[in-house]
Amino acid sequence: MGQEEIRGLLPVLELYLSNPLVIMMLEILLIFIKVVVVTLVVFSLPLPLTYMERKVAGHIQVRLGPMRVGPHGILQPLADMIKLFFKEDIIPSKADPWLFRIAPVISMVPVFAVFATIPFGDKITIPFINYEVSMYISDMNVGILYVLAIAGLSVYGIILGGWASNSKYALLGGLRSSAQMISYELALSFACIGVVMIVNSLSLVDIVKAQSGWHWNIFYQPVGFVIFFIAGLAEINRIPFDLPEDEGTLGAGYHSEYSSMRFAFFMLTEYVAMVSMSILAVLLFFGGWNGPSFLPGIIWFVIKVVLCIYFFMWTRFTFPRYRYDQLMSIGWKVLLPLSLLNILITGLIII
Repeated sequence: MGQEEIRGLLPVLELYLSNPLVIMMLEILLIFIKVVVVTLVVFSLPLPLTYMERKVAGHIQVRLGPMRVGPHGILQPLADMIKLFFKEDIIPSKADPWLFRIAPVISMVPVFAVFATIPFGDKITIPFINYEVSMYISDMNVGILYVLAIAGLSVYGIILGGWASNSKYALLGGLRSSAQMISYELALSFACIGVVMIVNSLSLVDIVKAQSGWHWNIFYQPVGFVIFFIAGLAEINRIPFDLPEDEGTLGAGYHSEYSSMRFAFFMLTEYVAMVSMSILAVLLFFGGWNGPSFLPGIIWFVIKVVLCIYFFMWTRFTFPRYRYDQLMSIGWKVLLPLSLLNILITGLIII
């Protein structure tokens, strides 16, 4: 179809799109497409991230990382996925079978639900019909509150997985995780309050728009970002705060008794949580999709998120693990008072 024929159809399309019923059906279709695309992308994230993490670990530790499966080991994540898929799914004889089966799903669903309100870019206009499409599923006016509330629910899957396994090692890992996530959830939430006070909105889209023109919140809330990053490491159980799955003392912790795809669900949850935390850091402190105009906003957004993910990985292979008492002391005695002080100083500056 040539350009002249397309231009001839424009009046018909404009008349068709002026119908309220057609507009409603189109919006429902677009939401469905967005949900499918985001779900497929999020489910595929562990493949590139496991490869990236192994290569980062290899170069930091002065070795090659995976090299045997495919060129430079690029097919290693696919081999791992096939291995996990065909492994025997074992349920311990003394475990609670129903809770044992449902725990990985309970842990996985909240980290996926977070993406319902994550904005990946500004609105784009479809050529010819001048129809605007938003780069997010939903712009909630309490977006940041929704993200923090839903993300905290994944701890239930970890606790139930440890308890249902009927193993002391797994139970201790679940208990450590519950104490750790409750402790650091407070500091993480308080670190976000400073940004909310500056922007005067809980919407993630409004928070990003307020940072246009290089007015990034990292310049106004450096202490808040440090608190957010440290608490984020503890929330997603990454070294140096991976006490719930401490291999040295718990033998893998809350998922000690899991195998096959149920173990893969826990691994998927950890990687998606790391991506979610990186995205949240970019949206709150690094301007979201804002950047120089020579690249589209979505490209700047992806670059910033990848850099944050690399920083999480670099931290894992650089710092040693804390003791459990040190972990709790940092959360309650350092981060929590510091986050409250940050809120107080932010309020005084605003006034």
